[in-house]
Amino acid sequence: MSLLQKAVTGTDRLLYKLTGGKVGLVSFSGQKGLTLITTGAKTGERRENQVQYVADGDSMLVVGSNWGKPHHPAWTANLLKNPDIQVNVRGDVRDVRATLLQGAEREQAWARMVEAWPAFQDYVRRSGGRELRVFRLTAR
Repeated sequence: MSLLQKAVTGTDRLLYKLTGGKVGLVSFSGQKGLTLITTGAKTGERRENQVQYVADGDSMLVVGSNWGKPHHPAWTANLLKNPDIQVNVRGDVRDVRATLLQGAEREQAWARMVEAWPAFQDYVRRSGGRELRVFRLTAR
C-alpha cells in the first residue's frame, strides 16, 4: 500500500503542476480534487497537498485520511495552526479559512464525505479506528 500511495501522490503532484492545478488523478475517478496551499506548522514553509473534496453549499469539505495510516496527515496540523490558507481548484486560486469540524456538524460532513467516497470508512478501519479530521473550507 505504501508503494501505491507514493506512486499515486507523486503522479498526482506532477499532473497538478503540469496543468496548473486543473487536472489530478481524482479527476479520473469522477471525484473532485484541489490543492491545499498551507504554511507548515513546524517549518513555516509553503506546503502543497492534493486532496479530494466535496462541495457543501458555498464551502468545501476535506478529510485527513492519510490513506488509513494510524496518524493524521501533516497538512491537518498545518490547518490547525494556520487556518487561513489558499486552495487551487482547477486553476482557480482562492483564499479560504479551514475550520476543524466537531460534534454533529462533523458527523453530517462525514456522512457526505463517505457518500462521495465510501473508501473513507475503510481508512478508519485501517487506521485502527482513528477519527479522521474533517475540515470545512470557507471563502475569506
